[in-house]
Amino acid sequence: MIWHLFFQPFIEYGFMRRALVVCLALSVSTTALGVFLQLRRMSLMGDALSHAILPGVAVGYLLSGMSLLAMSIGGFIAGITVALLAGLVSRRTPLKEDASFAGFYLGSLALGVTLVSLRGSNVDLLHLLFGSILAVDNDAALFVTGVCMFTLIVLAMFYRGLVTEAFDTAWLQVNARWLPGLLHGLFLALLVLNLVAGFQVLGTLMAVGLMMLPAVAARCWVRTLPALLLMAGISGIVCAWLGLSLSWAMSLPAGPSIVLTASALFFISILLGTRSRLAGSLRAYF
Repeated sequence: MIWHLFFQPFIEYGFMRRALVVCLALSVSTTALGVFLQLRRMSLMGDALSHAILPGVAVGYLLSGMSLLAMSIGGFIAGITVALLAGLVSRRTPLKEDASFAGFYLGSLALGVTLVSLRGSNVDLLHLLFGSILAVDNDAALFVTGVCMFTLIVLAMFYRGLVTEAFDTAWLQVNARWLPGLLHGLFLALLVLNLVAGFQVLGTLMAVGLMMLPAVAARCWVRTLPALLLMAGISGIVCAWLGLSLSWAMSLPAGPSIVLTASALFFISILLGTRSRLAGSLRAYF
């Protein structure tokens, strides 16, 4: 039973192997970004940017159809533009950054859906919003794994700076005033790049689920940052494998199955996690 559920589909079918490889790659890189989003208290920014890339993806679709290159370039430009505009608005107006992001991403989502509807069908719109992980081809798989490898290399190179910027921005500003802005821009670029890669697999609405849920769940179990990064990555890998296996066995949509599996891990973690206050309250009550 275990063999047929968790191993046989990936051995016998090439499209399942490609889906698994892409999900495993995304699990490692996006969960690391999710951990840093938590440290910056910006957990919902990933959701905002995942919606913000949709107009660029839609423009690429209108110009070139289902072209991976065109939609990826369009989504990256749109995401970076929204991030820069939201930052500018938060500095020049009384609005906080979360409020400016909310205004931009809601408009971006509506604009993207409208643009796709001009020429595409409901199937095309669903593909962009929810992904088509089982239809990932070799080009998309290479693109996603390349983005994930690049992300891990950059995170390793700038690890100390990103950690310092997340915990003590004031210290960095005293020692190098230009460095916090540079690190923040680099981090946002990596975030948008991974969301662009993730939409190829999970769609613009589901991509942030794999990014944040394992990272949030890991926070309920471990204290140190290295352990948090490690556990978040392992949790993402397990959720991707289980989600794909369950979708195959129960004929469920693959992308939502992966995110639902990660959601189940999240609920288990807040109930039973060693650092979860809810778990401690329940133990004290009973």
